Amino acid sequence: MTNPRADRVRDVAKLAQRSARQRRGLFLVEGPQAVREALRLDASRGTPLVTEVYASPACLDRYPELDELATATGALRLATDEVLAALADTVNPQGIVAVCRYLDTSLDDVLARSPRLVAVLCRVQDPGNAGTILRAADAAGADAVVLTEGSVDVYNPKVVRSTAGSLFHVPVVIGVDGDELVARVREAGLGVLAADGYGVVDLDVLQDESAARRLGSEASGGGNGAGDSPSSYALERPTAWLFGNEAQGLSEEELALADARVAVPIYGEAESLNVGTAATVCLYASARAQRLDPGLNG
Repeated sequence: MTNPRADRVRDVAKLAQRSARQRRGLFLVEGPQAVREALRLDASRGTPLVTEVYASPACLDRYPELDELATATGALRLATDEVLAALADTVNPQGIVAVCRYLDTSLDDVLARSPRLVAVLCRVQDPGNAGTILRAADAAGADAVVLTEGSVDVYNPKVVRSTAGSLFHVPVVIGVDGDELVARVREAGLGVLAADGYGVVDLDVLQDESAARRLGSEASGGGNGAGDSPSSYALERPTAWLFGNEAQGLSEEELALADARVAVPIYGEAESLNVGTAATVCLYASARAQRLDPGLNG
């Protein structure tokens, strides 16, 4: 393709708008890393995910695997840099853009898989923060990411880019009511923790208690002593973490849903951590505890 003003190009470029995405159930994926992960997932699914791939010859020469994966879809179209610039949401596109079908899943499907670690975004609205949390959840081995009503559109091009391909690794549930979500995850055996800068439970304390239980179990040859936690919560438990809005944090109603309000300690002079950073620390704390003591189920 050589004409950046062609109808097809304009049609694809409209997917930068939420209304067009929702109407068509399609979204944009930009850059070699994200497109590669979309194509890999496409190849493993029973139903197609990637509907179109536009790439420059130079990009395909640089990334032979992308060439092979994109060609296998039958949806690859060579495009000039001018066409790619018209398609992409970024100022400097990276030589490849794909169009994908929505891939969010239902809460029922997630809970049917007996999840042990779930990240819940409560009205998180910044695309960069949402993408960072999804990427951190992927890296920590979380089983799902849930976005409550009022959160940013996970298919926003800025969110998709900031996940660096992790959107295609972790099941995502969108538009869930917070009260309903907490009730459902409790029924499924998960505890609920709220990340709260003013929380009375210190994350360091929870991690120390987890380590002490593990050492005690190793010394006694069994029994994890989870009920002995002074904080009344064991990080080893299957857990859903609640992360709040950037400006307002978690509301009092959201905080009241949790088993504990957990603060990430700050040792320096910073007033607070942004939600993406705090989520990363909290998810890794749970992931480590669960992997060191995978037998604890609540």
